[in-house]
Amino acid sequence: MQKEYLKKVKLPDRTGVYFFRKGKEIIYIGKATSLRDRVKSYFSKDLIETRGQFLVDMVFKADKIDWQTTDSVLEALILEANLIKKYQPKYNSREKDDKSFNYVCITREEIPKVVLVRGKELEGSVEQSFSRALGSPGPRAPARPARKAPLGFAKVFGPYPNGGQLKEAIKIIRRIFPFLDEKSKNYLEFYKQINLVPDLKDRKLYLQNIRNIILFFEGKKKKILKNLEKEMKEYAKRREFEKAGEIKRQIFALKHINDVALIKNGSSASSNFLPLRPSSGATDSKRDPRGQKTERSYARIEAYDIAHMGGKNMVGVMVVVENGEVNKNEYRKFKIKTQKNTNDTGALKEVIERRLAHAEWTFPSLVVVDGGKAQINTAKKVILKAGLNIPVVSVLKDEKHKPKDILGDKIFARKYEREILLANSEAHRFAINYHKKMRNKNFLK
Repeated sequence: MQKEYLKKVKLPDRTGVYFFRKGKEIIYIGKATSLRDRVKSYFSKDLIETRGQFLVDMVFKADKIDWQTTDSVLEALILEANLIKKYQPKYNSREKDDKSFNYVCITREEIPKVVLVRGKELEGSVEQSFSRALGSPGPRAPARPARKAPLGFAKVFGPYPNGGQLKEAIKIIRRIFPFLDEKSKNYLEFYKQINLVPDLKDRKLYLQNIRNIILFFEGKKKKILKNLEKEMKEYAKRREFEKAGEIKRQIFALKHINDVALIKNGSSASSNFLPLRPSSGATDSKRDPRGQKTERSYARIEAYDIAHMGGKNMVGVMVVVENGEVNKNEYRKFKIKTQKNTNDTGALKEVIERRLAHAEWTFPSLVVVDGGKAQINTAKKVILKAGLNIPVVSVLKDEKHKPKDILGDKIFARKYEREILLANSEAHRFAINYHKKMRNKNFLK
């Protein structure tokens, strides 16, 4: 196929999935935020350097390009996986086999969970022949017959080669249809606070969420919307307005999927989409106040909290969330030395000053404090005085001590909402536990 071919086809500047064909056979399937720009990249002069000889050979053999648009990047990600699984294009084969790929599994339980599973954990199950079949000959590989999911799972979707993209996709879906996962046992109360778990007393509503998740991974969004419209009217007819309102929220969210986490950054021809957060190895170089070069992870968030009882046994803590997960090896405890009353901002100032004195500790990309403007201003002053430029946000609580707003840098607040709330929740738990130990220890003296 020559570059002149692109002038004959009018590829849209829209999200979707594209197909390279040789005759009737689909030989390659890909996804894109812009079908026009993505396909155009296959005809760049540096294709062999960016993608390798394998795909250069694919472009040379292809004689036609088709495409299918989607409403969102998220839907393109799922559609691509479903179509690759169905048609098994020759040039979608990977160096690694599907044992290292990722699958979305629905557990076979009374209250089902949605979990991510590696292919090697599904050894001998329905999906294990995927990679080996990718290079199979024939003008067009037939769709494989439906088979039962492996023991313990009601449904299995995949494989998805890019684990980072899949995790971001799951986060987006979970905000539309809350569900339990393998971590819910330890974080159930926290998940409830940030609406990642529905009311488990209403099993019917929960199972509706699971059915809709299954339909979404099957690429049947229109059917979901039709079902939701019907359910909303039924709830409203029975005057169950709270449930009708939740369904209305889900309808709106489906029609306005916020999948910035999956959108491609830059113009690299080697990748369609990049995840929101870089990998754990992503760092940038900075100079600390002493002029020493340090490495700062883009994905490191530090949260601080103070605990005491009437100013007695006052302690402070620092917790760390990296790449969306807590890193307990990085947690730190501080006995407050400069405050003997209920001056929380004074204690916070001491903790952050002592923390920043440790130039050997990796500096964070974002600092999270508990409280309002006073706490934000205190943290900012300490950080600025240390010669650093680190954004700060605070988690504001309601009368029941549940998060009601995130103050401060709104860009980071929106971008890292889940991580901010997780870090804040962990800091509060860690501070309370440390304070109780200090109080019990001093009581016995």
